[in-house]
Amino acid sequence: MTEWLDARQQRAWRGWIDASRRIQAATERQLKDDNGLTGDDYEVMVRLSETDDGRMRMSDLAACVGNSPSRLSQRIDRMARAGLVCRDRCEADGRVLYAVLTDEGVARLEAAAPGHVAEVRRQFIDRLTPAEIDFLAEVLPRLAERLDD
Repeated sequence: MTEWLDARQQRAWRGWIDASRRIQAATERQLKDDNGLTGDDYEVMVRLSETDDGRMRMSDLAACVGNSPSRLSQRIDRMARAGLVCRDRCEADGRVLYAVLTDEGVARLEAAAPGHVAEVRRQFIDRLTPAEIDFLAEVLPRLAERLDD
C-alpha cells in the first residue's frame, strides 16, 4: 500500500522542487548571458580549481559532479575545444586520465565568479534569514550524504 505524503510533506517536497528549479534556471541564465558558460561547465571548473594543482582524475570528477564517465568525457571534450580544460595522462599509470584546468579556464572562472555569486545571493541567500541559512547548511549536506548510501 502506498504511503502518500501528508500536506506538510507535500508542501516541503513541492517547495523544494519549485525553488530549486527557479534558482537553477536563474543562475544558469546569468552564467550563459554574462559568460557563455553552462552551470555544468562552471561546476567542473570550480571543482578543478579547488584542488591543489587544478587537476582531478576523470572518474573522481564524474562522481563529484554527478555525471556518468561518458557524459563527463563529452563535456570535457567540449570544454577542451573552448580552451577551458585539457586532459593529461597519468605518468605512473597510463590508463588514468586527468582533467586539468587551463590558464584560460582559470581566467574565465575568475571572470564568471563575481556575477555568479551575486546571482546566488540575489536568488537564494538574500531571501533567507541567517537562521534559515544555518538550518539549510546543516540539513542539505546531510541529506546529500544519505543519498549516496
